[in-house]
Amino acid sequence: MARLAHISDFLGLRRSTVGMLSMVILVGMGEKMAERFLPIYLMALGGGALSIGFLNGLDNLLSALYSFPGGYLSDRLGTKRALLVFNIVAMCGFLVVILIPAWQAVLVGAVFFLSWTAISLPATMSLVAKVLPTNKRTMGVSMHSLVRRIPMALGPVLGGLCIGFWGERNGVRLAFFAALLLSIVAAALQQVLIEDDPPELSSRGPSPRPEKNPMRLFRQMSPSLKRLLISDILVRFCEQIPYAFVVVWCMKTIAAPVTALQFGILTVIEMITALLIYIPVAYFADRGTKKPFVVTTFCFFTFFPLVLLYCRSFPWLALAFVLRGLKEFGEPTRKALIMDLAPEDRKAAMFGLYYLLRDVIVSVAAFGGAFLWLIGPALNFLVAFSCGLLGTIGFALWGEDLK
Repeated sequence: MARLAHISDFLGLRRSTVGMLSMVILVGMGEKMAERFLPIYLMALGGGALSIGFLNGLDNLLSALYSFPGGYLSDRLGTKRALLVFNIVAMCGFLVVILIPAWQAVLVGAVFFLSWTAISLPATMSLVAKVLPTNKRTMGVSMHSLVRRIPMALGPVLGGLCIGFWGERNGVRLAFFAALLLSIVAAALQQVLIEDDPPELSSRGPSPRPEKNPMRLFRQMSPSLKRLLISDILVRFCEQIPYAFVVVWCMKTIAAPVTALQFGILTVIEMITALLIYIPVAYFADRGTKKPFVVTTFCFFTFFPLVLLYCRSFPWLALAFVLRGLKEFGEPTRKALIMDLAPEDRKAAMFGLYYLLRDVIVSVAAFGGAFLWLIGPALNFLVAFSCGLLGTIGFALWGEDLK
């Protein structure tokens, strides 16, 4: 028991974090079984390249618009109740796609189910900050990121099998049905395991009311956090310009296209790479400066689209997806740095505001990626690489860290 307690303490595991991680696995497994193949599903239903670009842009825009309300509701309702509300919203989106097999319905349903990750992230990060001490936050965020990659790895494989057995249309709809069932189980588990928010104990008296005005909250954002935000926006341009078209490149464009199952295996390669680096990086990042880890992960983001451009068969794509997995090298560290730089009494809301500003701007790049793809895949990938290079150099030169 002593050894188990030591391992739990090392990994930053508490009852509430275990409940949160269980929710992440269950909801994520159902979501990733279907969401990763949505571009293929849209094409099967008669949607074209612009509908794929619109879906990707919608994902980024909704991630932005939902992030700040997610942080505000977490501060207002408490983590436990807020997460239940967010799960119910996602279930509504799954139902729309299950019941209406049309590409327009996919976009409507996406308004609900794409919200889950974005709207719940401030709440989960706030939970980590409340439950764990400062020197365990990177480990706590890393455990969240690590566990989140399990469904991201296995979900596309199961989704690929569904497509292999039942076709591109029925297979994806069945995957959404599985997502609905898993979300119901997750909602029940999170209510049992996640503890109610403890009363805030502070020598300064009761905590201030949650701030619902983003402009007022923006004035409380430190210059260091603003510089991180600018670099992060440019690096996300690099990720999101080609994001929705990676599966199209692999399955439809290259000379030796891969199958749905092979693409699922590529995703497994990406996720296993990420899983192997999370805990070692978190251990060292919690004991020193975080900036080098963030700069390194920005480099991996930057070079993926350039490498992908020259990968035209499954073996070479496997190497490219190893590189894609390495982009998670400093992602938990970046999230922990946001929480470190945010005011102590505004962490969920400030985290949500950060993502609101970032993803509203990045959604433009996601929409623009479709037009770049119509001109040519090479242009899409090269423009993405250029944006990543600017963001990485900018943070390397001007980014700051807590001493």
